[in-house]
Amino acid sequence: MRITVLGSCGAWPEPGRACSGFLVEHDGFRLVLDMGFGVASRLFEVCPASSVDAVAVTHEHPDHCVDLNALLRARYYADAPRIPLYCTPGVVRRLSVVEPRPPLSDAFDIFDLPGAYRVGPFELTGIALPHHVPNSGIRLVTRDTVLAYTGDTGPVPALVELARDADVFISEATLTEPQDEPRTLMSAREAGEVAARAGAKRLLLTHFWPGSDRAAAVERAAAVFSGDIAAASEGMELRC
Repeated sequence: MRITVLGSCGAWPEPGRACSGFLVEHDGFRLVLDMGFGVASRLFEVCPASSVDAVAVTHEHPDHCVDLNALLRARYYADAPRIPLYCTPGVVRRLSVVEPRPPLSDAFDIFDLPGAYRVGPFELTGIALPHHVPNSGIRLVTRDTVLAYTGDTGPVPALVELARDADVFISEATLTEPQDEPRTLMSAREAGEVAARAGAKRLLLTHFWPGSDRAAAVERAAAVFSGDIAAASEGMELRC
């Protein structure tokens, strides 16, 4: 499995970066996880729109979904066949307001998250996690590899099951200190705690608030997790 970081910022992109987005490739199948601000152009640098096989979007906030409209346009105007889109229902409602024509259904066969699906070489499982809007963490399992991705979430027990024995656990790390209740986001240290409890092998921190000290985030996670830790950066590739 190869994972390419397309975007790593939360809320809005820092100069030269993009918001949440990852390209996951396995056995020639290409799945995109989230498409926030600035992700589409980075995706198209490494994977033409016509070569995307499926998309999964964790929730409807624009820093996770808005560039799905660019992929819609690129495929629709090229008369490309529809591909599966796995997302929370709010994604469809939100983007239908942004651009009602063409609708997402003209380029995508839409399936609701949370849920469980066979997607090319992946067993995809969506797990409901707390955020300001409905959010679905995503677990991708192949014969040899497990990838887990939080989207945006507060720290809850379900995260341990999401990341259980993951080869790569991609976790949001927006905060430097825990927020007051209700919890809707996490810190890097909390991401490290989840990775440790889940027995994950590698932790990739992402969804950094613009201006965050990413090296410091890695240090905070390393205080509680002994596995490999990295801060996501645009263009980074991981193989597992």
